[in-house]
Amino acid sequence: MNKILLILLLLPQLALSNTLPRQLAVPGGIINIELGSIETPAPEVFFQDKRVLIIENNRKWIAVIGIPLKSKAGVHSILVKSTNTTTEYNFDIVDKDYPAQYITIKNKRMVNPNPDDIKRISSERPAINKALNTWTEQPVEELLFILPVIGRLSSPFGLKRFFNNQPKNPHSGLDIAAPTGTTISAPAPGLVINTGSYYYNGNTVFLDHGQGLVTGYFHMSKITVKAGQIVEQGTKLGEVGETGRVTGPHVHWNVYLNKTKVDPALF
Repeated sequence: MNKILLILLLLPQLALSNTLPRQLAVPGGIINIELGSIETPAPEVFFQDKRVLIIENNRKWIAVIGIPLKSKAGVHSILVKSTNTTTEYNFDIVDKDYPAQYITIKNKRMVNPNPDDIKRISSERPAINKALNTWTEQPVEELLFILPVIGRLSSPFGLKRFFNNQPKNPHSGLDIAAPTGTTISAPAPGLVINTGSYYYNGNTVFLDHGQGLVTGYFHMSKITVKAGQIVEQGTKLGEVGETGRVTGPHVHWNVYLNKTKVDPALF
């Protein structure tokens, strides 16, 4: 049943558009804003001073905007810069109350790192940030993903998280539980921009899909791609594992738009 629910979670998108992720105007969601005909050059779009992905859909330019989890309900705006003009587009965000999740972590250093752990975490941060800040100009033609793993949805996006009863950052991705060794596949074409073994994330792969759309795959038992490698939809990235901060084998799947973590289920 859980496998069916995970697949159904992504099905509404198929009825809405050939190329766009499902719109959900909440913190952690996505807004799609029509900008005008493709007969004019694609504009540059910025949200909170961060560049926004632009895609062609039904002969229109569409801005696909990631909404940060910390965003407040109310009116927000993007700046659209064309050849001779700068225009402001407004849109509304409504609040969403994500549920809480309480998790017991047996390895207490994964909740309260010691000084050496903190040094390691700090040393890893620049490489991770470099991957997440990637921007390449290539056109993005398709924003419908396949699932990286077929398994059980163990934790949805956005949960308020408590590790050993201590409040931590909200859950920033989608957890799919599957046996160790299960194949993890690229949900869309992309470029491998980083692989590594990190303190919290474990064995990790980051993919660049263009224009600030970056995906991450954490806790892998094995990585089967290398940085600089071009992958197609369905290419094997590695295998499910339980490295890093985990309670069992799964893949944690992150999706980033305009340097913002958004709900992968919307793709």
